[in-house]
Order: sequence, then structure tokens, then C-alpha cells
Amino acid sequence: MVARVPPVLEDRRVQDHPADLIWRDDDVPVSTRFDDPYFSLENGLEETRHVFLAGNDLPARFTDGFHIAELGFGTGLNLLAALDAWRNRGCAGRLYFTSFEAFPMAPADMRRAQDRFGQLADIAAELAPHWQGQSQRIELPDLCFHLVTGDARETVAAWPGLADAWFLDGFSPARNPELWQPELMAEVARHTGSGGTAATYTAAGFVRRGLEAAGFCVTRQAGYGRKRHMTTAVKGQP
Repeated sequence: MVARVPPVLEDRRVQDHPADLIWRDDDVPVSTRFDDPYFSLENGLEETRHVFLAGNDLPARFTDGFHIAELGFGTGLNLLAALDAWRNRGCAGRLYFTSFEAFPMAPADMRRAQDRFGQLADIAAELAPHWQGQSQRIELPDLCFHLVTGDARETVAAWPGLADAWFLDGFSPARNPELWQPELMAEVARHTGSGGTAATYTAAGFVRRGLEAAGFCVTRQAGYGRKRHMTTAVKGQP
């Protein structure tokens, strides 16, 4: 059964609401709004690499101008991991990364959460001065990043961009169902180039059906850690 939508999501002015969280085991942020941790308690970085990078066949597909779009920016871990993969591959040009987030974390909380991932410490330190806890852009020689705050049901539809890969990383569909509804999956597909991909840690049936209805070819794959399955999707292929 789908959980009741938290009342705060009924307010379309969600950009006025920062993330509410508590800390578990000193360095694991947990959303009090959705009662869900921001990343895997087992190994958040390895989950990101397994689900979002490998799930989108990255970094093998990276080329100059490659565009990643994301539902749920959270701690910024996925951005750090993607930029790390881009640099390790020695890609020329720029990686584009657009993330949609309704409840942005305070900069101090982001920095504290990112401290957990020592392998990404250099990139985290490089980006740390940029965090504002609101909609913003970061321009680096090899990165063009845009954080779009607000209700994704509105902001994705209004976005003029087209992604090569999507990281679908909202909180659990049972706890945050609105970020996984068919209408939003249709907008994800509309903002995906032909042959573009999407990946998510969830294998929930209604999410998979929503992606299929939107025009993706959906595959269930082995998940990370204790999650038996995850979902990958490709647009424009039979």
C-alpha cells in the first residue's frame, strides 16, 4: 500500500522549506520529513557507483557535453561521484549536471554528510565553498552544475534541457510517492534524448510501469547490498 503523502508536499511553495534531518551514528543524515536516510547505511558511495553510474553505463558513455539530470540532490553525493568518474576517465570538455531538489540541505549539513566519503574528499573540498542551500549554478572548467529547487512536478516540466542519463534518487517510493508518479516519469522521458537512460535503486512495480508507459525499455537488475533488485531504463529502443 502506498504511504500517505506528507502534508508538506501539498504546498507547491516547497522551495521555501529547507531539509529537516537528524544524524544517525554521528555522520548519517536521516530525513525527518520522509523518515529515510539520504544514502545507503552500508556504503553510500558504492551504492551510487553501482546504481547510478553503472546503471547508466557510466563512465563509458561520457563525452564532452554529456548531461546528467537527477531527481533528488540530497547530500550531493551523486554529483561528487559522477565528477570523480569523469575526471578519472580523463574526459575532455565539460560534464553537465542538473539536479531537482524540493528540500535543499543547509551547506553545513552537506559538508558534514560529504565528510563521510574520504575517497571524494578533494572534490568535496573544491565544491564546498559553492554551496548555498538554494537554487544555484556552479561553473568549473570541467563542470556545469545547476541545482533547481522547488516541486519537481513543476520544475522538470518547465526545464528546457535534455538529459543523456537520469539519476532517479528520491526518497523511498513508499515514503515519497509523488516523486515517482507516472506523470513525472513522463516528464523525465520528455526530457531524455533518444537512446538516453535512467537508473534507480528501486524496483517498485508502479515505478517500473510508469517508466514503461513513458516510453522506456525497463530492465530489473541486481541491486546493491541488501536490495535484491534495482531498475534501469533506456529510451527509444525496442
